[in-house]
This record gives sequence, C-alpha cells and structure tokens, in this order.
Amino acid sequence: MEKIIRSICLFSPSPNKNEAVIKHQEIADLLQANKFQIQTQRLCFRNTSIEAIEAEFDQQLPYLYALGSLNLIQMKAILPSFLESKLPISCNLQLQKKVDMDAVDILKKIIHTSADKTFHFCFSFGAANNSPFFPSTHYDKTGFSIGLQATNLAAICPDSQTWMKSMLEVWNELAGTFAEFPDFLGIDSSIAPLFDGAGSFIHFAQQQVGPLGKLCTSDFFTQISNFIKKENPKPIGLCGLMFPCLEDFELAKCYEKGAFNIERTIFLSLHSGIGIDTYPIGIDESPERILQILSLVQALSNKYQKALSVRFVSDGYHKIGEKSNFENPYLKDVILRQL
Repeated sequence: MEKIIRSICLFSPSPNKNEAVIKHQEIADLLQANKFQIQTQRLCFRNTSIEAIEAEFDQQLPYLYALGSLNLIQMKAILPSFLESKLPISCNLQLQKKVDMDAVDILKKIIHTSADKTFHFCFSFGAANNSPFFPSTHYDKTGFSIGLQATNLAAICPDSQTWMKSMLEVWNELAGTFAEFPDFLGIDSSIAPLFDGAGSFIHFAQQQVGPLGKLCTSDFFTQISNFIKKENPKPIGLCGLMFPCLEDFELAKCYEKGAFNIERTIFLSLHSGIGIDTYPIGIDESPERILQILSLVQALSNKYQKALSVRFVSDGYHKIGEKSNFENPYLKDVILRQL
C-alpha cells in the first residue's frame, strides 16, 4: 500500500519554532520508520497574530500555518496582514449569525488584492475541531492530529470494501503507533483527494459505479462516509468526504463539462461531504449570488447540525467564460463557469 500522510498538524497555544521543529521531527521519524510518506507539516495557534507567526518562523521552514476560526470583527482586523504576509497562513471566517454582504466583501477584497490567498481562506459554519486540514480547522485542544491521503490506498483495491479494510488497517496502525502519546488528539479520516489517477477520489468512484451523475444518486458516497465516521478508532476533526473541485483533477474535468455545478456540489456536501471546496469563481461573479449560496449553506448547516465550509478560489484576473491561471500546482486550471 502507498501510505501517504497528507498532514501532521500541531495545535500550540503560541508560536514557538524550537518546539515545533522538535515535535514535528519526532512524529515524522516514527511515521517514516513505518514507511509512511509525509506531504505537509502544519501548525495552528490559539489567539495569535500574523505578526507573531512571522517573528518566529521564516519562509525557509517547510510549514503551513493557521489562525483557526475568526469572527467577522477579528477577520477585518487581520485582513491587511493576511493579504500582505509571505507565509502560507490560513484562516476561516466563522459565520454564526445571519450572513450579510460584509462577509462577501471580505472575499471580494481578497480576490482583488491578493487572489492567491483565496486558497488559504474559507467561510465556515460549525467547528471542525482540531482537523489537520486547512483552512477550515478550529483550535480546540493542544496536541497534534493526523490526516491521510486515503485515496492512494485504493490504487491496488478491486472494490470499495477492500479499500475500506485498507483504511481501517492504516488507522489502527496510526492509533497504535501514537497510543502512548498523551498529546495525540486523533485521526481525521476525511477522504482528501489530490491530483489525478491514484490520488483522485472521483477516478476510483467512477471505476466502481459509473459517471458522476450516477454516482451522486447511488449510495456509494454514503457507504464511505458512514464507514470513515464509525470505524475510525480515534476520530478528530471533519471525518467526511472532500470534493475539492480543483484539487481532484478528475473532478475538475467534470466541472468543465457542467457535471459538477454548484447545486450538485451542495447536494453532495449535505449528504456525504463537508462543503464547497476549491470551487472556482470568476472575478465578475455576482456578489448577490455568492451571498445567496453562503446563506443556503449556513441554513443547511444549522438545520442538520453539520459542519460545512465554503472555499471559493480565484486567480484575480479571469472572468466567467475565460480559462483560469492559478499558478498553483495543487489547482487545475479550468474554463470558469457562472455559479
């Protein structure tokens, strides 16, 4: 099996480079000794500032950083620093009250000032406590959590039942490896796709069931989402299916064909997923339409008591009908469609 750790995330009260380097190395050494590949190492802090992170860490260090959940007042206060920072710092705007145009204005400001930061920002509805996946994570406890790129475990599996057994085997291995670590918070068993082929969730799913339209009205996704929630020996965070439109390159192809429109995205988010993720948006998209979608996702989150998030991404230049140029290896360029 190709055992890939998408993210190891430390949740620390305040930025401390020496502690972070030592702890990350300790965890990485154990995982690599057990033949795990590690993609990213991440840090999330409680109630800190971007300036404090920049004072402690530099661009040469291989970390991704997060401020966690912020309210509208906090988001407005940190926005200038967020847009100017050279470090890969993420945050999410927690929308608990009625959504209004102030929230949309935050997104528009990011798009028109530093569009690459849209990749590091999302709206969140409900907390995903201590998830190692950014930007929707929320700091709840001090410690560390782990998230996998579980799609790669399916590469040698003839069917979904075999894949689920492989996931369980790896979860149990991780739980056993860190059983004696009091600061091990758990495993976010979310399915986090990336790229195409073995990394693509939709690639495997379509092999099992058929085209996306048929998939969406089958019980394939609910079977997987039920399994990853119930069988995870030490769950933390989201533990849901991710449908990142531009990170799963096979899903991006579906988007370009009109098979992954915003309505279908919301439908999948509600019954099996965790929200609208890396969904492309043109610079001329209607603010009223964005507000309408955010309001609906908030209503669904409240109605079903389900943590959801919305991450729209833009390159800051291209309009609806034009081809994007994200200049981001994790995002596939597409012809932009109207929401």
